[in-house]
Amino acid sequence: MAIVQKEKLTRDLTISFFIYSLPVVAIYLYFKLTGGAISQSHITLPSFLEFAQPVFANIRTWGLTVFMLVLGVIEFAAGLYDDEWTGEERKIDIVCFLAPKLLLPPVIAFFSLTALPYLLPNLANSLSWVPFWGGFFLIAIADDLTQYWYHRLHHQVPFLWRFHRTHHSAPYMGMAMASRQNFIYTVFFSQIYLTATLTYLGLGLPALFVLVIKSFITLGAHSSIKWDKPFYKYKILHPIAWVLERLISTPATHHAHHADTSGDGVGHFKGNFGNMFFIWDVIFGTGLITRKYPESYGTKSYKQEEWYAQFLWPIFKSKKEGSSLSEGVLSLPLKPKAVTEETPKPVLEQV
Repeated sequence: MAIVQKEKLTRDLTISFFIYSLPVVAIYLYFKLTGGAISQSHITLPSFLEFAQPVFANIRTWGLTVFMLVLGVIEFAAGLYDDEWTGEERKIDIVCFLAPKLLLPPVIAFFSLTALPYLLPNLANSLSWVPFWGGFFLIAIADDLTQYWYHRLHHQVPFLWRFHRTHHSAPYMGMAMASRQNFIYTVFFSQIYLTATLTYLGLGLPALFVLVIKSFITLGAHSSIKWDKPFYKYKILHPIAWVLERLISTPATHHAHHADTSGDGVGHFKGNFGNMFFIWDVIFGTGLITRKYPESYGTKSYKQEEWYAQFLWPIFKSKKEGSSLSEGVLSLPLKPKAVTEETPKPVLEQV
């Protein structure tokens, strides 16, 4: 079994390196076929996108926060949390929502303004010649595929899981828990630094557009508003649904990832790792598409741990007996099945 898993991991990593190279090859061929002429730079948007730049700039500063709050209010007004947002849950979600907005800016600023000029001297804006579409393609793949692996490894490596389990402890889905993460998972979020590096190298504008589009997709996938249901309900929309659910994360596919069980044919805790793009799960065989939603969410072993243990473990540990955040307890995402368990099956669908 270990040999099979190692072979699958090697295969998936090989495919990943190939995917990472695609935008580089595309940009090279573009200039090769155009005789090396640089007709546009990412510093100026293509004319058909210029109207959107002010909107994207505002969204980056305060717009996404307002969007999350408004969507959260709609969810609460519609009663989509089933009165589960109480006590420690409220504290955890609020702290995890606010803290990164205070913690991350100085960390990213230090990395971008101090570390990168030291590590990559004289390379600032060295990629400013890359056309906007090339920068967008490059960042979208580099950012999201890296996050796919970061997320996947935090589910498959028991030690790393302890830094991600906070996100899966919520017994509900919605805007309230979208930012619910342990601070170490957040601070070491790998693709943040990759995107900061590409921005330093001169791809800031494409990075902004990727950030905003990805934010809307991931927030929509976590929302308790199941906006993808009409695509499954009406037969005329089924072709769109088929493409949509394989390309990006939707409530149905991502809610399945947060289910508290994987034995009902809907929950898929050990897969559906994609954040913006679900296509990574399709490619690597970690995806499950059922067009259904779990009946319950979270982890069955969750013991309503204190907010500080959830957010600041291992600096602070849980005082709850048997908690996976208490000292000396090793927690696994799911109990491993018999050694005869098959490797994850490819994407399935129930129309």
